[in-house]
Amino acid sequence: MPGEHLYITLIQPDIVWENKEANLQQYEKMIAGISGNKHVVALPEMFSTGFSMAPERLAETMDGNSVKWMAAMAAKYRCILTGSLIIEEDGNYYNRMLWVQPDGKIGTYDKRHLFGYADEDKHYNPGDKRLIVSVNGWRINLMVCYDLRFPVWARNQGDEYDVLLYVANWPEPRSLAWRTLLQARAIENQCYVIGVNRVGKDGKDFNYLGESSVFGPLGEQLWQKAGEPACHTATLEKEVLQKVRAKLPFLNDADKFLLL
Repeated sequence: MPGEHLYITLIQPDIVWENKEANLQQYEKMIAGISGNKHVVALPEMFSTGFSMAPERLAETMDGNSVKWMAAMAAKYRCILTGSLIIEEDGNYYNRMLWVQPDGKIGTYDKRHLFGYADEDKHYNPGDKRLIVSVNGWRINLMVCYDLRFPVWARNQGDEYDVLLYVANWPEPRSLAWRTLLQARAIENQCYVIGVNRVGKDGKDFNYLGESSVFGPLGEQLWQKAGEPACHTATLEKEVLQKVRAKLPFLNDADKFLLL
């Protein structure tokens, strides 16, 4: 029955540092190799460049080649393609997550929490609005990397959304936090949580384990992959989500507040 399942493909690459052409080529091969159902294909944070603090040199506009590539891939493979890019708009730079549909429509979410530890806040502008999108009767809250550390920003007010999707460049030294916080967000929001990360080393010699993950609404780990590139399609079940929320209606007792 339509809406009972959601198929999300997680692509965990070894990003080639600041080499857009090489990265887009490897993603197209991985997307072309996906078999079976796929509603959404998720790429990591700054998937075309790696987590670079050189937006003056690397940024593209919303009419740029990488956005056009995303639209072409979504149309060709009949899926929604998502991930974040370095985008310039009105003289400002954003770590922008795009939600690109096969029909060419694009939703955007600008990363709210900029990673000051790496000077991201000195190079990029923060967003101030969440984006909850819909596909096949499912609602998905889009988030980027460091947002994971801030539970209020992700808080599920009742049943606003069914899935939290984080795209990231989360390095190995803090991998315990990555795994733990993804699981915590699933438990506290009674939703599926998906984290899409990268592997390999970046241009600053930081190492990434990947550990892209899928957690269920009770915090149960449904899939995780570490140490090597991966392409995995997760099947999310609406019945499981509904049963958890009906049996354990914890969201009804949550504090009420507004996200300003």
